[in-house]
Amino acid sequence: MPASPPPALTQFRIELGGNRIAHLVFDCPGRAVNVFSDAAIADLAAFVAWLPNAALRGVVIRSAKPGSFCAGTDLAELAAAHDAMAALPPHERFASAFDRFFRLSAAIRRLETAGTPVVAAIEGLALGAGCELAMATHHRVLARDPAAAFGLPDVLVGLLPGAGGTQRLPRLVGMRAALPVLLDAARLADGEALDAGLASELAEPGDAVARAEAWLLGDPEPVQPWDRADWQPLPAAEVSAAIAPVRTRVLSKTLGHYPAPLAILDCFEFGLPQSLEGGIRSEAAIFAELIQREEPRNMIATMFTGRTDYERLDRATALPTFVAEAVAAARQAIRDSDTTSLAGAGFWGMGSAPPARTRTAPGYWIDSNAPWAGPARVAVARIDAALAPLAAGRTPAELRLLDYAIVNQAGYPAYLGGPFARRAHAAEDQSSA
Repeated sequence: MPASPPPALTQFRIELGGNRIAHLVFDCPGRAVNVFSDAAIADLAAFVAWLPNAALRGVVIRSAKPGSFCAGTDLAELAAAHDAMAALPPHERFASAFDRFFRLSAAIRRLETAGTPVVAAIEGLALGAGCELAMATHHRVLARDPAAAFGLPDVLVGLLPGAGGTQRLPRLVGMRAALPVLLDAARLADGEALDAGLASELAEPGDAVARAEAWLLGDPEPVQPWDRADWQPLPAAEVSAAIAPVRTRVLSKTLGHYPAPLAILDCFEFGLPQSLEGGIRSEAAIFAELIQREEPRNMIATMFTGRTDYERLDRATALPTFVAEAVAAARQAIRDSDTTSLAGAGFWGMGSAPPARTRTAPGYWIDSNAPWAGPARVAVARIDAALAPLAAGRTPAELRLLDYAIVNQAGYPAYLGGPFARRAHAAEDQSSA
């Protein structure tokens, strides 16, 4: 049966060679780095639908961007999706989130089960969804270069890897090695990635694609370890016992203010005792709940968009003077507040804090009825009100800049997003209620 023609793509391109090896080249137009946007997800879905009928010997996935395999998900689209879900009736939000965000996980799963060997040639950073894509290939060639690394930094913006990252990583490297990558945004490069089992082999810079093709020419079997007949998921009791002390440490450190680390541990506990098929659906369900919370929305705006703008201006020694003035005002407002109440909201060095809560406590402090939650809400609102006049005449981009500086330098907790993000989101929530 003749091969079917390849699909037309916009964020990737397909290059067909005479040896029946196709290169799926990630090359987002108009961007310095590749990201998984809705268009890129649609491209990947179209490619994997075509793959079983393509009559290929194998596929090399590589990037056309120097120094970058993929930087992760398009966070601007993610923030817009959060707002769109928030506008839906509450009973429709979970299904909407699951259906929207499981698309990438489903496409990646189809890639690894299409029956065609797939290898990733990684000459730069493979972060977030880029790392998740790479883990679904049957072989990963990593350049021997500190600038080439794997990472899942989703926790830094209040999220978890939602395209199989919490399931494939511990299956590849073990739970103990996976936890720092998922909870602390640690990166694995060079020999460390090889020793862990995340990289299948190392290549000299510039040689990863050739090594990837050489692997395909050996006619490897395109089956993942977790899809083999002899694969056994971890016993639920073993996973729970390993996770319990980690959960205690996370709660002790964060008082439960940051839902993402706890959600990641939930993905381990509910997903790893299942088949990968069950695990990625458990992960998607947990992600669909997490993305509806306000903490990810706050952290995307401040710790990604605001931070990017701040660091760009700082490198150019072009930070406006009003940034330092706002940081000084925030520090003073915090000093003038009830330190015990602020400690309950996670402000730095604010005296005694309430005891670490267990996962059985209802909700997080933002929406909790715990005795200390009310005073914490009042104390934070007073700080926000004291800083509100600084917003006069500022653009949204300037306010994000101020939020990041206040979080980074004044001790305002990142999960709250900063005083201006909180006030803006409160106004949006009231208008959509």
